[in-house]
Amino acid sequence: MTRVAAIDCGTNSIRLLVADADPVTGELVDLDRRMTIVRLGQGVDRTGRLAPEALERTFAACREYAEVIERHGAERVRFVATSASRDAENRDEFVRGVVDILGVEPEVISGDQEAEFSFTGATRELTGRADLDKPFLVVDIGGGSTEFVVGEDRVRAARSVDVGCVRMTERHLVRDGVVSDPPAEDQIAAIRADVEAALDLAEETVPLRAAHTLVGLAGSVTSVSAIAQDLPEYDSERIHHSRVSRDRVREITTRLLHSTHAERAEIPSLHPGRVDVIGAGALVLLAIMERVGAEEVVVSEHDILDGIAWSLV
Repeated sequence: MTRVAAIDCGTNSIRLLVADADPVTGELVDLDRRMTIVRLGQGVDRTGRLAPEALERTFAACREYAEVIERHGAERVRFVATSASRDAENRDEFVRGVVDILGVEPEVISGDQEAEFSFTGATRELTGRADLDKPFLVVDIGGGSTEFVVGEDRVRAARSVDVGCVRMTERHLVRDGVVSDPPAEDQIAAIRADVEAALDLAEETVPLRAAHTLVGLAGSVTSVSAIAQDLPEYDSERIHHSRVSRDRVREITTRLLHSTHAERAEIPSLHPGRVDVIGAGALVLLAIMERVGAEEVVVSEHDILDGIAWSLV
């Protein structure tokens, strides 16, 4: 066993996994898995820069994670930064802060690398399942971007496109500095148009409709699953490998997009940091399912974070 620590810093959240990995058996044993909403990508789509308050929220989470990593005695650490830090003019400020706190340099990976990690993390447990047909289409709906990966035992094709729950919310659902509550129909239509254009781009590289099983990752997808199951609180074990039909996703998306902030905040399984962005995230998922003709999505709690951990062994 090798004890590793993987950190995934995205547009909306930063997550940590400390685990014991056995490359012989393929077993990854979680010791500590946690997530913090930091909204690193706040305003990046509009300004091109990481906001000072967003950087400080992220650095505060890094300080907490540094203590966890030291306490568990991880032998190897890898920090991967995704969409928001790829796009920002002042990403060097972000890199310096992470190095000062954690002693490792964040790797600002490409969308294709992000897709590879997501695929590995999501499908490692699924490849032997007789009830799931290959190839898989793994879709990782993040805050700033969405990754599409088609493959069987390994990646066949991958593409990252710039649509995510935070980016779509900030681009289309904010008027006069306030998130529309609920959004108007023209705002919803604008998100849908962006997503459809992104799907056109993805299909230039990735044969989306060739896949037989859709696997959905990240907070928007897991939150939709929690809502679909009417969970009294977020429960990773019940969400992991759950299945949600396209009709149920459509029903939930409609509900979220036509509810107020206060109504969404009352959903017991929904993290407070996702209340403003979950409607856009659910709409991205629905548009994907309709485009590829998927009758259901298999929801995975294992994703890019697990792929990063495996890359260390």
